[in-house]
Amino acid sequence: MEAVSINEHSVVLLTRVVAAPGKIAGMTDDTSGVTSEGTSGQGATHRPDQNDPGSPTERPADSRGPDSRSPDSGSPDSGSPDSGSSTGAGRMRDESAAPVLAVDIGGTKIAAGLVSAQGDVLVSDRAPTTLGPDDGDLAIWERLHTLCESVLDAAGRPAIQGVGVGCGGPMRWPAGVVSPVNLLPWRDFPLRDRLSAAYPGVPVRVHNDAVAVVVAEHWRGAGRGVANMLGMVVSTGVGGGLVLGGRLIDGRSGNAGHVGHIVADPTGPECGCGGRGCVEAIARGPALVTWARQQGWRQDDEAATAKHLADDALAGDKIARKAFERAGHAVGIGIASAVALCDLELVVVGGGVSQVGGLLFEPLEQSLRTYARIEFARDVVVRRASLDQNAGIVGAAAFVLAGDQYWTPG
Repeated sequence: MEAVSINEHSVVLLTRVVAAPGKIAGMTDDTSGVTSEGTSGQGATHRPDQNDPGSPTERPADSRGPDSRSPDSGSPDSGSPDSGSSTGAGRMRDESAAPVLAVDIGGTKIAAGLVSAQGDVLVSDRAPTTLGPDDGDLAIWERLHTLCESVLDAAGRPAIQGVGVGCGGPMRWPAGVVSPVNLLPWRDFPLRDRLSAAYPGVPVRVHNDAVAVVVAEHWRGAGRGVANMLGMVVSTGVGGGLVLGGRLIDGRSGNAGHVGHIVADPTGPECGCGGRGCVEAIARGPALVTWARQQGWRQDDEAATAKHLADDALAGDKIARKAFERAGHAVGIGIASAVALCDLELVVVGGGVSQVGGLLFEPLEQSLRTYARIEFARDVVVRRASLDQNAGIVGAAAFVLAGDQYWTPG
């Protein structure tokens, strides 16, 4: 589905979808079975962000970097006040009004957009992350860069005040060196350095893709105005982000709020992280399919995915419904633990798996109320995510536009 707005005040002027969208309830035909691509559940190593001082002197740069510049040259904020290509749109007098170039990188699609200082998506576009198994790291980078350039061209190449990125992990945060588990050609890929060379003179801020979605929901979505919130993305993986006192909490390595690796069942299935019984091991889309097959669901249909499982569950299939009930139970336990630890007011749940609605949320609520019994945890509210497919780029833009809340200077 092609979205035209992200909230009551924001209108998308251009959206071109290149990758095939999902057909039913936010579920796609790929093996993940989800449209909002979650995280891998892996950690990252923190390194001081020496190249992103976040100072008031950072200026909007021309949106086109010098064509002769090497992708690996320069530092993220190395441009002089007058640097940049003469072919760009030029500098803006009110630097705080300049838009942000925002990028959301997943295993199947890349989305890029230009986001206004108010958080409105002005222009957005999408492209497949890879075109085939022979795509290497540079081919994927070139596709990303081309997409960014096309978005800037569509907007008339305005000056930008920064670049924000949400990308799957693990990564070295905040250095922006990424090794997404769902994007094998990128291993220790210097994403921030590449973008800094392409768009010099402005901050480039790279964080986890699930964190970007959570930030979007807190900034402009279901969590707006709430001081203490956990956000969850239940999708190919189960990622999350934590806002306490109105600020994003990063932790030592940028992985605070990673609720997908709270243990929901110590005797449960093995998890990709190496543990057992994690929320992610039970509730992520591919895990639902694996469990359902073990119970006899579509055992002769090797092409069946989480999308098919959702369709069957909504149609009343008992095994499919039980799979989502089991996932909701695990997510509810994870939330109960997080609420007890962090004294939360609100939990926002999104991602492709959440699109089945009550099949997930009813057992989630039942489980949460069973285990969140201590007095201060009883009143926590669970809401469904409210933003559309642009949530990832809105949150990525917020790393720059609302950095006082959502970015920790190195």
